[in-house]
Amino acid sequence: MVKTAQRLEVTLDTLLESVDVAESIVRRVAEAAGFDEDNAHNLGMAVREGMINAYNYGNARDPEKKITMIIEFEPDKMVIHVMDEGSGFEPAEVPDPLAEENILRTSGRGLFLMRVFTDEFAVRRGPRGGTDLVMTKHLPSRVSGDRECRSE
Repeated sequence: MVKTAQRLEVTLDTLLESVDVAESIVRRVAEAAGFDEDNAHNLGMAVREGMINAYNYGNARDPEKKITMIIEFEPDKMVIHVMDEGSGFEPAEVPDPLAEENILRTSGRGLFLMRVFTDEFAVRRGPRGGTDLVMTKHLPSRVSGDRECRSE
């Protein structure tokens, strides 16, 4: 079991290459925390979508702005924040990608995928403005003898 909160914070440039860097970091951290390959991949994909949104929409590809990714461990979950320095947005205004009129649209799927690949998902105002995408995944349990253990 994770006994104390653990935190990793990375500040990334608003570059397309930062998307791959963030995804790779999250996958490695997730695997080290005991997530299986599928769940680590899904978390990587959720972060990838969040980073693409921060790059394209939040920071509008402005190289002067930064994207911050924070990974925090609580006793029973991994919480990932992807924060941009943009003007923010209202999630309710994003068209439903599953609605018939939006099926062929290429945008609007990122929020949907982040929701599907995580146990909890929230869109908040960032501490310094912009958007804070908060993705939470419960830590995997392992059965050891007669007791259940959480991954460290």
